[in-house]
Amino acid sequence: MCSCSSSNMAGLTRADMLKYGRRSCWISAVLLMLAARAVAQTDASNVQTVADANWTLILHDEWMIKFYAPWCPACQHLQTDWENLGRQSESLGISVGRVDVTQQPGLSGRFLVTTLPTIFHAKDGNFRKYVSSRTIEDIQAYVVQKKWAMVEPVPGWRSPSSLLMSGMAYLFRLSVWIRQIHTYLMNTLGIPSWGSYVIFAIITLFMGLMLGLMLVLIADCIWPSRPKHRENKTVVIVKEEVSEEEVEDILMEEKHASDLDNESERVSGDDSTEEEGAMSDEDAGSDQPPSEGAAESSVRKRKPQEQNTTEGT
Repeated sequence: MCSCSSSNMAGLTRADMLKYGRRSCWISAVLLMLAARAVAQTDASNVQTVADANWTLILHDEWMIKFYAPWCPACQHLQTDWENLGRQSESLGISVGRVDVTQQPGLSGRFLVTTLPTIFHAKDGNFRKYVSSRTIEDIQAYVVQKKWAMVEPVPGWRSPSSLLMSGMAYLFRLSVWIRQIHTYLMNTLGIPSWGSYVIFAIITLFMGLMLGLMLVLIADCIWPSRPKHRENKTVVIVKEEVSEEEVEDILMEEKHASDLDNESERVSGDDSTEEEGAMSDEDAGSDQPPSEGAAESSVRKRKPQEQNTTEGT
């Protein structure tokens, strides 16, 4: 009885030991995984995630910000070095951040990011684009040796905090929102692509008409139109006043002209009497009528005299 019981107890203890050993292995593996995840989280916590809600943090102190996308191979290659930079951020005296452009399209528009990955250096609100090598050594030298001081900062009108870049951020958000609606119309509702374009065109025209109407109403409220009144145009007739001296001059000229007319009439009368006397003598000597040449010469003499009289008047 005793021997059997002792053997059974020994067998039970071995099975229990095997079970406890397996359990301990599983527990240790789980603990190691949790510890590794905790270490990874502590390492990753040094790299701050920058979003639209907290992006104003980078306007103060010194920062290194990386813009990336999960599907970008170059961004994945830079990820390890960037995490190492985050671990050394306290010793370097900087803050390290990252922006996922697929989740934060507004920030990509605010910084006008066109290539991935894109790195910016920020120092008290002044932003400089990092264009050197992306190795951890070069990035550390860029910060420690202050190589950023030799780079011109982004101009004020392109600064992320400027009004223009704020509008660009809203445009990027709007583009992503329109893309999501387009995908929803095609994939969920089954509308063809041309039908989605037609819907967007109609909405755009309607919004344009409404915006134009609002602008007209605002302009009418600010600068109201005035009624047009007919202006009574008064016609003023100005009579020229003639002085007495001018009247005397006019009378003298008229008198002089009349005297000239009288003299010309006298001269013409004398000439005509002489011509008549000569013609009468000729007629007495010869009973022939006057020739045509003589008549024409008399007419020619009279015409210039008449012209002289008219010029005198």
